[in-house]
Amino acid sequence: MDELPPEVSLAWQKVDAMIAGFFRLLPNMVIGLVVLAVFVGLGWLASLLCRRFLTHRDRANLGQVLGGFVWWVVILLGVLVAMTIVFPSVKPADLLATLGIGSVAIGFAFKDILQNWLAGLLILFRQPFRPGDQIVVEGNEGTIERIETRATLIRTYDGRRAIIPNSVVYASAVTVNTAFPIRRSEYDVGIGYGDGIEAARDAILGAVTSLDGVERDPAPEVLAWDLAASAVILRVRYWTASERIDVVRQRGRVVEAVKNALDDAGIDMPFDTQVMLLHDQTEETDGMRGVQREGWPKAERPPRPRWQVTASGGQERALAGEPRQS
Repeated sequence: MDELPPEVSLAWQKVDAMIAGFFRLLPNMVIGLVVLAVFVGLGWLASLLCRRFLTHRDRANLGQVLGGFVWWVVILLGVLVAMTIVFPSVKPADLLATLGIGSVAIGFAFKDILQNWLAGLLILFRQPFRPGDQIVVEGNEGTIERIETRATLIRTYDGRRAIIPNSVVYASAVTVNTAFPIRRSEYDVGIGYGDGIEAARDAILGAVTSLDGVERDPAPEVLAWDLAASAVILRVRYWTASERIDVVRQRGRVVEAVKNALDDAGIDMPFDTQVMLLHDQTEETDGMRGVQREGWPKAERPPRPRWQVTASGGQERALAGEPRQS
């Protein structure tokens, strides 16, 4: 048999060495795979126990997050152990050092993902709110559907879904509308200056208190709140269930009941009153203080101050039909 060329012979020698090395490592590889399988089973068991433990303590979402984290940690540990078995020359200290450097690189590359994951873990651990709560965060208001490892999912009241990163939720001010069973609402009502505040208050309280869905304790109240330009403002405050649907429906019923009660009591609910003076800028007296008419009808004499008119009996002349400027 002819001898092979040196290049081919060298290649065959390398292949033969690789095959021989594979068969030498084959027992180690089998043992490594068995060890890895054992660690996979241990990771699954640890994850299951973690989820069940936290689910029984009403922390199901936290159990899912921590269960997945524990599973991956056990799997990673199993991979390290299997590598040391398959390759005996590899030292665990070298693997840990390489893993540390790789973790730093991965941390910089996936900084936002890790930040959101950690924020989600803290939210689930502290539980300032939970799925089903209605919250307001960063201009988004709705019901929490899920708290995932990356983001918090909110279903808005108009049927849309807002996905807010956990880092934003954790660092922002959050209003939890359903943190307590009941919630106070308020509405301003204007009555005429000629109507009595006590009569209006009694009519409003009677109407609001009689509504189903309005809490009796704390009781509704009506406060004289402001003396506006054309009305006395009364602020109606009442308590309902904290769910958004209850707040909206009861507000509509309160407004309707207040309107009907004030109508039945004969109490005026005035419109805003505005006075508009038209200034004719084509007159020769335009810009002359004390002479320009500012939209008032033309008089026989220039306008005079109020004190002059009062001192000279201007009121009597006004009653007699004489023009009066003030």
